[in-house]
Amino acid sequence: MEIVHLLRAVAVELGLHSARFAQRNGMHPTDVRALIALMDARRAGEEMSAGRLGAGLGLNSAGTTALLDRLERAGQVRRVRGESDRRKVVVEVTDGAVELGTSFFGPLIERSVELLRGYDDHQRAAVRDFLDGVRQAAAEGTHTPPSGTSQGEP
Repeated sequence: MEIVHLLRAVAVELGLHSARFAQRNGMHPTDVRALIALMDARRAGEEMSAGRLGAGLGLNSAGTTALLDRLERAGQVRRVRGESDRRKVVVEVTDGAVELGTSFFGPLIERSVELLRGYDDHQRAAVRDFLDGVRQAAAEGTHTPPSGTSQGEP
């Protein structure tokens, strides 16, 4: 359970770090989550519709519109025509928002990358698999152990 408790502590610290960013920049925590989702889509080369963004954040249509209006007024996002389908409106994060995020989160990201350099490929694969499994379990709401395992010390 030590690793599970450590992961919980990491999640709390990351949440606090994100909250500090939101507070310093006059944002709501949901604004930060939206910007992260948009940056992830940008990095993956994917277009993000307002509907897809709202669904990913657990927002209804009105909440998504309010979020995007707020971020657009702040110059953090823009609505543009899709590349693959010009009839579709997609949401993009602005370069200014990326720079703002990089200036605040960059040192933490750099420190994390530096820590990972101390692990070999097999260890990094194990960390990746563990974190992805926890992420999937949280996304699915799966909180019961797989059959054949106990809830004892991992």
